[in-house]
Amino acid sequence: MAAKSEPIISVVPNDEGKEKFKKSENVAFYRRQIQGPNLKYRLLLDSLVLTEKGARFELLEDGTKTRLLLSLTPCKNDTVRIVIDEIWPIKTRYRIPDVLTGEPPSEQLRVESKTKDSVTLSWSSGRYQVRVWHFPFRLEVLCDQEVIVTFNSKDKLWFESLQNKPSKLEEDKNSLWRETFRNFEDIKANGPSSLGADFCLHGFQHVYGLPQHADRLRLRDTSDGEPYRLYNLDVFAADLYCRLGLYGSVPLIVAHKPDRTVGVFWLNASDTFINIQYSPSDPQGGETPPVKKRRLRPQTDVHWLSESGVIDCMILLGPAPRQLFKQYAQLTGYQAMPPLFSLGYHQCRWNYNDEADVKAVDAGFDRHKIPYDVIWLDIEHTDGKRYFTWDPALFPKPVALQQHLEKKKRKMVVISDPHIKVDPDWPLYREARDGGHFVKDREGQIFQGTCWPGESSYLDFSCPETRAWYSRCYSFDKYKGSTPSLFVWNDMNEPSVFNGPEQTMPKDAVHHGGWEHRELHNLYGFYQHMATADGLTSRSGGSERPFVLTRSFFAGSQRLGAIWTGDNVATWEYLKISLPMVLTLNLTGIAFCGADVGGFVKDPDPELLVRWYQAGALLPFFRGHSANDTKRREPWLFGEEVTAAIRTAIQQRYCFLPFWYTLFHFAHTSGMPPVRPLWVEFPEEESAFTEDNQYMIGGALLACPVTEQGAQTVKVLLPGSDEIWYDISSAKAYKGGKSLSLPVNLDTVPVFQRGGSVVCRSTGSGTCTADYQKLPLDVTVGLNSQASADGELYLDDGHSFEYRDKKAFSLRRFSMASGRLLCRSASEEGRFDCDNVVQSVSIMGVKSKPTTVNVHVPGAKSISASFEFLEACCKLRLNNLNVRATTDWDIQIN
Repeated sequence: MAAKSEPIISVVPNDEGKEKFKKSENVAFYRRQIQGPNLKYRLLLDSLVLTEKGARFELLEDGTKTRLLLSLTPCKNDTVRIVIDEIWPIKTRYRIPDVLTGEPPSEQLRVESKTKDSVTLSWSSGRYQVRVWHFPFRLEVLCDQEVIVTFNSKDKLWFESLQNKPSKLEEDKNSLWRETFRNFEDIKANGPSSLGADFCLHGFQHVYGLPQHADRLRLRDTSDGEPYRLYNLDVFAADLYCRLGLYGSVPLIVAHKPDRTVGVFWLNASDTFINIQYSPSDPQGGETPPVKKRRLRPQTDVHWLSESGVIDCMILLGPAPRQLFKQYAQLTGYQAMPPLFSLGYHQCRWNYNDEADVKAVDAGFDRHKIPYDVIWLDIEHTDGKRYFTWDPALFPKPVALQQHLEKKKRKMVVISDPHIKVDPDWPLYREARDGGHFVKDREGQIFQGTCWPGESSYLDFSCPETRAWYSRCYSFDKYKGSTPSLFVWNDMNEPSVFNGPEQTMPKDAVHHGGWEHRELHNLYGFYQHMATADGLTSRSGGSERPFVLTRSFFAGSQRLGAIWTGDNVATWEYLKISLPMVLTLNLTGIAFCGADVGGFVKDPDPELLVRWYQAGALLPFFRGHSANDTKRREPWLFGEEVTAAIRTAIQQRYCFLPFWYTLFHFAHTSGMPPVRPLWVEFPEEESAFTEDNQYMIGGALLACPVTEQGAQTVKVLLPGSDEIWYDISSAKAYKGGKSLSLPVNLDTVPVFQRGGSVVCRSTGSGTCTADYQKLPLDVTVGLNSQASADGELYLDDGHSFEYRDKKAFSLRRFSMASGRLLCRSASEEGRFDCDNVVQSVSIMGVKSKPTTVNVHVPGAKSISASFEFLEACCKLRLNNLNVRATTDWDIQIN
């Protein structure tokens, strides 16, 4: 939620528009770098030192006499790390801790060849090489002698050395030491410290990434407008197709072409801008003759500009998408394995009024036979917006309320923001103040800003001691009224400061270690998320998985929990943009994400609400949420037709829980995102490279949610000329490699299963994930043109860390070929037994009715299975199988 809707706080109204937030023209370091001059660095070839971690060179800029140290490290798993810092800084420059999961294991470099102008270094098998040029300095990364990426191809390398403060800041004529924006003044403790570099991605004309922006999947050329900005800000109802900063930042670009995928990860948490230029540019008005355009090899130039820190970047060499995802996950961590309940439906509102309201909404879901798992409470549940408290009049018995929900195996989530009400009578405030846990201002006093409680101070989560203290606040003895079924939502943690510059903390505020806020701004929410997740894990003695949703995030936030896309609006355009926003997050490692179903602000009409539920049910995080000034919108308030359509969408989500949970296992172990742009699965299908409206769920399902008002038909691209696609509702088969015009009504949700895949789902109904966890399974097989298919099912207890600590899990593989379906273990180390049974098998693409179907379980006599064959759609259904999901068996179809 954002400041606009709060009546008691005086803030700058959002309808003042863009003036509230900076454009690039308002940022001094950006202006300095763009206006130049272009500095030409020379690499001193005779300064080469080979180390066990790679190589080091000195760089010299003749005009400014700036001397820099270049460290070059080839990492195992085909990643190249480039670090540039001052050789003799007057003080240590900020380097980001905690985001990388460890120092990436390095390879030894050797000199492959040397000339008077360059030196070529190689490692391992010698397939990849790095060539560095003396003057002007260039660094090329080659694969099989072909240049893939060039660093500093356009001489954009920029590095401002730290300086000692002048005696009189008034003499600063060039905004080097002080900068103003509106009525705010920012005084830089070490003067200008910005840096920048450019990369040429050879042969690429499609790049993605850089969340978070309300923009399309493929990043746009910025030559004609604003650069993309990564600066975490509380932006209420953001403009669409806008490149200004939003709530979170992942400084990762992913570039793709038919035969290769590469990435550039820019590890910097300060204010960052990115310019992108495609060459040759997309033809406009026939300016480029088609023949000439074909002769030009495409390339994409990416220019990064950051306010401070050091240049620390990693080039991820793929070459395939799944290898790149693993390379990135090995750097910043894999997606946390969520507790199963959190993959169900979440019901949220700012705010449910009181305990009676919560119980009434909970009962409404049961009355209307709509499953859900979690009900959420916003800031009004607290005592005067003091976090870790309960309003004594509205929520006098929070433990009893949670127990009421827990009897039905449901959970509660409450909000906990990073600002602490300035209240000397409140023990938690005094404890934080006396423990030195607050951010300071530039004068060394505790920083105070305005947020929901009024005058507030902000916890310094960059300090390990503060994080540890905050984590202890979630213990059951300290957080009175909490139980094991209570989970947490971190909001407003950009951080949002209503009376601050750009509605956030001043850059010259001071954190632990004397670091200015400018150095680590984009890490603030990441660190609160970390402390909260640690707190929930610690309260169970390390046995139970936490669930924490955060609004602000950074690279590595995937290790900690879930995020959502923030304060969206109940319009069709916002529904449509939520798909590429979630896909972009998944491409950059943050798999557990979604958008507020129905839109946070304004009131959706019934058609929009239904379509949003249908889309939300097909995204990883599934939560309905609305602001306090919107009409109530529980699913049963819009008439039976709407209720039925929403019920169907939510029930389908729950039926697919085994499939979603399996996808999260693979995100957690291999880095593969649960939802994927089409090109991830079909890397050579160029028509899919810019597809925003449809996507893959795993490798098996293609989803195309309806996002157009009044739609009667939907155009669906079915990729792969040798693929077969099955409509999951009708089992009708379609040949791939073409677009399909599909008629739709309000109940239609176009989803297709890919031939060659196996998808497991629950059969029956229940009220929450705990019910569905016990239901029998249906194994749905979609045969490909070779009449074969395979897929996996992952099972564990759904809540503890025993899958990790005791290998208490089961990964099963279903494979079908030559009329025989096998169920076998797909992991040698997992040991988990449960009562889940496969009750039925549905096989799509069967050409003719079989004569017999026999089920064989080792150690038992084969039995014949009952079956039915639907000739019209070539679907065979086997019923009443009752075979255990965790044991080996096979089915022979004759």
